[in-house]
Order: sequence, then C-alpha cells, then structure tokens
Amino acid sequence: MNTVLSLTTICTTYLTITNTMTKVTLKGNATTIKGDLPGIGNTAPDFTFVKTDLSEGTLYGQGNTIKVIIAVPSLDTSTCALETRQFNQKLASANGVKGLVISKDLPFAMRRFCETEGIANVVSGSDFRTSEFIQKYNTEILEGPLKGLSARAIIVVDQNNVVRYTQLVPEISAEPDYDHVLKAIDSLK
Repeated sequence: MNTVLSLTTICTTYLTITNTMTKVTLKGNATTIKGDLPGIGNTAPDFTFVKTDLSEGTLYGQGNTIKVIIAVPSLDTSTCALETRQFNQKLASANGVKGLVISKDLPFAMRRFCETEGIANVVSGSDFRTSEFIQKYNTEILEGPLKGLSARAIIVVDQNNVVRYTQLVPEISAEPDYDHVLKAIDSLK
C-alpha cells in the first residue's frame, strides 16, 4: 500500500510541476517559458549584463532609481525595435527612472541599433554572456524557433530594488501595454 501511495504522490507531484510551466504564444502557437516572473513585493534578483562597450553592468548598479526592465527577444525584430523606440521616447522626461532593455543580442548589434535609431534614454544590456537575466527572471523561451531567447516582459523595480509591477506579454510578437507600465512608474514617484 505504501508503494502505491508513494507512486501516486510522485505522479501527482510531477503533474503539478509540469502543469505550472508558463505559456505564451508566438504568432498564435503556444510556447513554454521557464516559469513565472518574480512576484510583486519581492526583491528583484540582481543580474549582470554586458553593455554596448563590452563592460559589465548590474541591475543594482543602476542606482537609487526606478528601474524599468524591458525584456525582448531581439532588437532585430520589428516589434522589439518599435518597443525600444517607444520606451526611449516615453521615458525621456521621466526623472529618476532608468529603462534597461535586455536581450540576448550581441552588444555590437545593440550599439549599432541604438546609434542608428537615436536611442539615448534607455540602457541596452546583453544577456548573451551569462544568461543570468533569463534564468533569474524565468523569461527563457524553452521551445520553438525562439528557443533560448527571452520572452517579452516588463518588470518595474522601485528605488529599493523591490518588484512593483510585472507584465508578461501573452503574445511574443505583440507590444506591451505601455499605459499600464507608465501608471506603475507614476505610482512610485
């Protein structure tokens, strides 16, 4: 009897774990990502990223500011490029707020994009070297053509590095809800 109960417990545990995988879509097709974004009210995990000059930066190294983490699959896609331009414009006059665009793009490509597009109000950070961001924030796409890249997500972190807002965009090829992000930022000022 104990053997059957243990096997049932193991099966139930396995089903619970496998059923908690987070899903988004890519052009309507279900795609699994690593897990849930960090919870609101929790301390945001620090992570290292590579800047466009190949030096390293960290989330906590952005100082005592409101931080808007803008996770995108690649700046080489039209939606990611548009989103980065939008946040560059929307955060231009936001005092005490830093936007941080994170992708697995190489720093050279990120620098070229920012120079070409005139992106000056958000910081570009590459996760190519350590994959710390996609691992700690659970945004790694686990299957399909974008496997290994980040899902599209926004995380707003307050001056004390506490998560105050998250948005996992349900369709990877769609833009985030900018108005909700801006309201979350305004509520922290």
